[in-house]
Amino acid sequence: MAYELAYGKTSLSFTLPVGVTPTVILPDEKPGLPDPLAATRDALQKPLGTPPLEEMLRERKNGRIVVVLNDITRPTPYTVMLPPLLESFAKAGVRDEQVTFLVATGIHDGHTEEEKRAIYGAELVNRFSVVNHDAFAADTHVHLGKFKSGYDFYVNKLAVDADFLLTLGVVMPHYFAGYSGGRKSILPGLAGKDTVEKNHARMVELMDNLPPIDENPVSLEMIEAARQVGVDFILNVVVNDKQDVVTVVAGDLEKAWRKAVDVSAAMFEVPFERQADVCVTCACGHPRDINAYQTQKALDHADRITRPGGTIILAAECSAGYGEKVFQEWMSRRWPPVRVMEEVKKNFVMGGHKAYGFAKVAAEKEYYLISTLSREDTELLYAKKTATVQEAVNAAALRHGSHAAWVYMPLGSVSLPIPRALP
Repeated sequence: MAYELAYGKTSLSFTLPVGVTPTVILPDEKPGLPDPLAATRDALQKPLGTPPLEEMLRERKNGRIVVVLNDITRPTPYTVMLPPLLESFAKAGVRDEQVTFLVATGIHDGHTEEEKRAIYGAELVNRFSVVNHDAFAADTHVHLGKFKSGYDFYVNKLAVDADFLLTLGVVMPHYFAGYSGGRKSILPGLAGKDTVEKNHARMVELMDNLPPIDENPVSLEMIEAARQVGVDFILNVVVNDKQDVVTVVAGDLEKAWRKAVDVSAAMFEVPFERQADVCVTCACGHPRDINAYQTQKALDHADRITRPGGTIILAAECSAGYGEKVFQEWMSRRWPPVRVMEEVKKNFVMGGHKAYGFAKVAAEKEYYLISTLSREDTELLYAKKTATVQEAVNAAALRHGSHAAWVYMPLGSVSLPIPRALP
């Protein structure tokens, strides 16, 4: 039987050893809504925990309105979300010059004008001001005090000065924040580099034992940040792997987001009985496998379901290389995995956290990476390079023998394996 893995904008095929019937890990995906535009309009008119968006905008229609968008690394169905939003602006009497679209880049690079047009559409870019957040540009940030943790909160000035702040997002599993969307538009999306680092530093305590979302200290501080900035309204969606919109939520920062979290969890959390000897997976193709930085999410999910001493086979094109300079610098040090983990714990830095993610897997398991990266760059990630998935499968079969337990996880970035609770 032939199996498939998404790879960039194509796919790769392979077969498993004779007699192997793998455990298949797939999310319980729901079909897309028959009319997502109508669902978005309805959500804006009947939000959770707030008045309708149009009503709220009329009260502040002469003020400065900031809409926070995702960057290119987070696929977002703007063709569904933006038209109803702009309709609400028009009905409320909001003028184009009042509106700024602010791109929540986190610590990623900002978009070029060409990229903005490709992601958000030429019409939006021509009509409105579309501004990249820059986590490293301290002169564009303001200090909003300290979190309960004692850490300083620096955030984009445009968001703080807005008379109405609205965020757009997609709610998906996240390897240490629990779920994306909602509050993540502000932290890390619009925060200063030091603030992001302090918040994310606790990931090293959470990755092996992720707490429930309501107890996750990283997520709770993200909510604290969004409340301090004063997010007035959110528009979030849950999508399936085809990027079809399954659920639209709008309204209060926490109430609307939590509804989306529940839907996302029901779809993407996949219970399993025991860990496997070999896991064959991918990072879901473009754009989720655009670079090694993004690919780490799929590797983390595979790590959850592969036993210590086991083998992970991961297909990810990585056409844009490593994807982040600090991350690449850490990997270029050629330190053993255990040392990387120790150094990141002692001196946490953004970019280094991704090195920790790769090192954590390599410290206990072997893994193959099928990508466009060179052999040297692959080995710097602690991976073994093979030209094909089949070559890696054959090597794993020799290593683990005929009685090995195999897992096939074709949607690695969006499948969250969860150990089944004991009765």
